[in-house]
Amino acid sequence: MLEIEVWEIRGKCPVFKKGDKIIIDQPKIVLEKTDAICIHALPSLLHYAIALNKGVDPVELGLSKDSEFAYIQCVDPGEPYTEGGTVIFRCKRI
Repeated sequence: MLEIEVWEIRGKCPVFKKGDKIIIDQPKIVLEKTDAICIHALPSLLHYAIALNKGVDPVELGLSKDSEFAYIQCVDPGEPYTEGGTVIFRCKRI
């Protein structure tokens, strides 16, 4: 399983708050254990979810400086380009 946690929010996010989690048990998102889902962030997350869940080292993917966590960013750039903000997610296998 993969735990994706909202680690940092830069700007304003209308969907997530710090600490929210998304749990993925391939091939499904475990809705009962997931706090929120955003269609803007989902493509970035799912792009790496299968590899991370299979144990590919986040360092090899260029997503971290250590092997325990991967960091993935939402595509919303935030101010001054949008009224939203970008979210940094921290992912780990559980």
